[in-house]
Amino acid sequence: MSGSQSGQRALGRWLVFLATLFWGGTATLARSVFRDSGVPAQTAVELRLVIAASLLFAWLLARNRGALRVERSDRSALLVLGLFGVAAVQGTYYYAIAKLGVGLAILLQYVAPSLIVLWEMARGQRPSPPMVAAVLLALSGTALLVSGVDRSSVHASAFDWCVGASSSVIFAFYVLASKRLVARYAPETVLVYTFGVAAVFWMCVTPPWRIVAAHYPASLWVRFAMLGVFSTLVPFRCFYAGLKRLPAAEAGVIATAEPVVAILSAFVFLGEGLGPGQMFGAVLVIVAAVLASRGHPETAEAGVERG
Repeated sequence: MSGSQSGQRALGRWLVFLATLFWGGTATLARSVFRDSGVPAQTAVELRLVIAASLLFAWLLARNRGALRVERSDRSALLVLGLFGVAAVQGTYYYAIAKLGVGLAILLQYVAPSLIVLWEMARGQRPSPPMVAAVLLALSGTALLVSGVDRSSVHASAFDWCVGASSSVIFAFYVLASKRLVARYAPETVLVYTFGVAAVFWMCVTPPWRIVAAHYPASLWVRFAMLGVFSTLVPFRCFYAGLKRLPAAEAGVIATAEPVVAILSAFVFLGEGLGPGQMFGAVLVIVAAVLASRGHPETAEAGVERG
């Protein structure tokens, strides 16, 4: 691997990790919105997508209109990614939180890196031993981080469990499909269209006039705006920029640092407890991220070139 390629991969890792800092850190903000104001989760999802898509579209319209052009042959791929990637991954994740609890929802979603590795193996690519170890450590660490599983989840219906499990499949699809598109377009091009598609979908679920009729105070709209910028626009831009430089599996493993950041943030800002098992889980996830970045050079390059 040349020095420039190595530098690009290092930058990619930092960008994905920066995305997890924003995602995990703003999870505390989102939880405070739900806890303090009783805003439905789907409303918060819709507003953060609408705000992010609107800001990004306005910026591109003013500064880089060329980024709004896409090939006709790629429009269906953007539509599918917006519906079955961006909209579906958030919908299934929040549904799992409501029905199975936060811990299980996180654990199920972060099975995704394992599925990405299995998909690449099915396509004939042999994962390096460090990558296999990284996936196993990331899964074990996430399980320890979210060990406080709500016992009522055992009484959830089979449908609830299926939806929760599907979140990992959808997240894996989201990463792999995004990888193909960011290899062809700038991250902001992919984001503006997929955010827009997902926002329209959620507006059909919760029409805008219902949100207006709720008469949310100005202080709450400020928090909605913060979620749109710092929980959506900025971290997804960082993640896509990192994904453009990294194999999909490596980006997926590094993204498992999100629950580490979220739990540490809740500990610092909300005073939630942090047990020894969770601390050990955090260490395992960090070790997993380091191992994921130590795959064989030829594997890494193949992941970058394949797009």
